[in-house]
Amino acid sequence: MCTAATYKTKDFYFGRTFDNEYSYGEQVVITPRNYPFSFRHMGRINHHYAMIGMAHIAQNYPLYYEAVNEKGLGIAGLNFVGYAHYNPVVSDRENIAVFELIPWLLCDCATVAQCREKLARINLTNIPFNERLPVASLHWMIADKNEVVTVETTVSGMHIYDNPVGVMTNNPTFPEQMFHLNNYMQLSAKPPENNFAKGLALSIYSKGMGAIGLPGDLSSQSRFVRAAFVKMNSVSRDSEAESVGQFFHILGAVEQQKGCCETGDGEFEQTIYTSCCNTTRGIYYYTTYGNRQITAVDMCREKLNLGSLICYPLIATEQIRLQNAR
Repeated sequence: MCTAATYKTKDFYFGRTFDNEYSYGEQVVITPRNYPFSFRHMGRINHHYAMIGMAHIAQNYPLYYEAVNEKGLGIAGLNFVGYAHYNPVVSDRENIAVFELIPWLLCDCATVAQCREKLARINLTNIPFNERLPVASLHWMIADKNEVVTVETTVSGMHIYDNPVGVMTNNPTFPEQMFHLNNYMQLSAKPPENNFAKGLALSIYSKGMGAIGLPGDLSSQSRFVRAAFVKMNSVSRDSEAESVGQFFHILGAVEQQKGCCETGDGEFEQTIYTSCCNTTRGIYYYTTYGNRQITAVDMCREKLNLGSLICYPLIATEQIRLQNAR
């Protein structure tokens, strides 16, 4: 289970947590402009926008969990188990497999508006990548500096929802998640007023009481509420260091510590990695469960007209700076 978020200061930031019992060997992957993308039913794209994100590489193909292209458009796919529904191939639509959706859109879309146009022609198919990698049940958050949407394909078809909070988690459907926020409209970053009863003297005895009732469990609905509250009340200056640092603090509110969410047979979910991409500058930042130090990969420092993938394995062991080293 995962959480995705956006954040805007001087630049626009897009990222997510990836919560799971184990890693799939994901890497930070840059796909240069001339890497040939082959699609199962839509041919091949030899030249496209460059992109950077987190991916598992299979058969030299980047299976992106989330990615941002050089135009500043970002897409993240999160689990949507029990709700996602895909179709067989049809003759009158652009047939795109689930694992192909992120590159299909990022190859030539620069804005969410352009994604809307392409999505209107798409049939998301139930074709697996191979026999070892079955079809994933996903929904997607798509964002640029001006607009954020959530895309869900269920038995009733494809739905594109405006996302005014710039946050997404997992189940249930996005409209239900948004409706659930009504139960928390009393939350505030400010101290509360005493509205309990007339004539009853109640006092503010601690800081932070405005947020009493903010859910703290690890369910996707509670993470949605918590991430939305923290993100939409978040304040920082607009320098790169402060913006990136604040983004990691926002997603830090929903990170999962190993041991708190058992999935069976002694396995536990944990936040494998947290990402933050400056979509304006093409810089991808990440931390891992074993390494809290922020690591950066700058797409613009690479040769983006190459035809092969550029990969950076994750730094998974703790990097500790000794302040009084001699």
